[in-house]
Amino acid sequence: MTGHETSVLGLRRVALLDGLSEAALAAIARECAWRHYVAGQRIVSRDADDRNVHFVVAGRVRATTYSRSGRQVTFRDQQAGDFLGEVAAIDGLPRSVDVVALESTLVASMTPAAFERLLQEQPLVAGRVLRRLAGLVRGLSERVIDLSTLGVQNRIHAELLRLARAAGVRDNAARIDPAPPHADIASQVSTYREQVTRELSALVKTGLLAKDRRALVVLDVARLGRLVEEVRGAA
Repeated sequence: MTGHETSVLGLRRVALLDGLSEAALAAIARECAWRHYVAGQRIVSRDADDRNVHFVVAGRVRATTYSRSGRQVTFRDQQAGDFLGEVAAIDGLPRSVDVVALESTLVASMTPAAFERLLQEQPLVAGRVLRRLAGLVRGLSERVIDLSTLGVQNRIHAELLRLARAAGVRDNAARIDPAPPHADIASQVSTYREQVTRELSALVKTGLLAKDRRALVVLDVARLGRLVEEVRGAA
């Protein structure tokens, strides 16, 4: 397989570009700079001048930042097939978060000018970007509300519910495999690792959560959902 064919095959895995013709994918591949990152390596730096859009062809990355006190705040993890950096490419302002590779990762990077041409030439892609931006606004709005109105215990429940739904619910149970480190959950809900450890242990004792080797198993997703929604409704 030639390098050209490999690049096109990689871009076929990017959901944003799904349905584009072979010729369109080949043109995009030529516009991109391709780079491998090792686990822990920074892909995007907060406040950097770089405005490129990055397609995650393989691997997994995390968008995160740190407060002045040094506490880590995690925004989201992104898998192969996703993309990042579109906000800075559109508005021309500095990056607002750092993005680091969580494992060996291959990224195809496109300049803002090339990304703008892509949106103009491919209405299907432009529509997906608009829906993505709308989803980000809704997600951040929900997160602000949770951080403003929910206690630490409830925020941990809400994050666990999100992870369960992302992992897939079957017969009212969800297996989160591998289980995220307690420090990662803490950074998602703005608390400390020790508080996450205590709350997960309490959920195990109540029978709502179980540990299975490296996985967390939510045994009653509906019940966890009710716990979260009852508190949100009362807030």
